[in-house]
Amino acid sequence: MLLEKSNDIKVQAMKKGIHPENYRLVAFKDMSNNDVFLTKSTADTNETIDVDGVEYPLVKMEISRTSHPYYTGKSKLVDTAGRIDKFKSKYAKFKK
Repeated sequence: MLLEKSNDIKVQAMKKGIHPENYRLVAFKDMSNNDVFLTKSTADTNETIDVDGVEYPLVKMEISRTSHPYYTGKSKLVDTAGRIDKFKSKYAKFKK
């Protein structure tokens, strides 16, 4: 559906019924440094957290903008499941 035409620019209306209706404020928690931030999301979660006296749905993350080396400028390695040790032992036989 064409809404407006000005200076050869066509503006169309967004399609109805394809965008989620359940946007709400959700708390995302970085488990590596316990940073919590709020943003709108449709993410499903069963947990909640109290932030400044208000209860929000909680989504736990292993890494976020506050702990990722690209954003922090620090080379921090988070090994949550022993993956590094497993990798080193697996490929140790190739060392000379």
